[in-house]
Amino acid sequence: MTTERAIFAAGCFWKPESLFAERSGVVETAVGYIGGHTESPTYKEVCTGHTGHAEAIEVVYDPTKVTYSDLLDLFWGMHNPTQVNRQGWDIGTQYRSALFPTDSHQEDVARRSMERIAAKLRKPIATKLEAAGTFWRAEEYHQKYLSRR
Repeated sequence: MTTERAIFAAGCFWKPESLFAERSGVVETAVGYIGGHTESPTYKEVCTGHTGHAEAIEVVYDPTKVTYSDLLDLFWGMHNPTQVNRQGWDIGTQYRSALFPTDSHQEDVARRSMERIAAKLRKPIATKLEAAGTFWRAEEYHQKYLSRR
């Protein structure tokens, strides 16, 4: 089986991770940090808002069963993409809405998807397209957090 990888930030990573993990065609998920300037950040460091990282979900999926576009549809529905640096009670840059395309195809699909969602919502979205740098896997106690509860 050939797999592809996608990275999403939609606020606190626990709930989005569980929603992606339930999606047919998703092979594996992991929560972690991306988009910052600190090497090997810890949860404690990311929570300060000083590392520049976002809490994010890495999704490994089978593209013959689910497309990147399908995953984007799920992403838009799981959070409020119009909120800047927050989701609900969680406030800070680490809770920003962002897409981290891993190749030019994902970047093109993400741009078109962002345009569609902005038109549908009829208001500006806060979601940013950011370069997919290093994804730092979060501490093990964060992995599959909600499914273990």
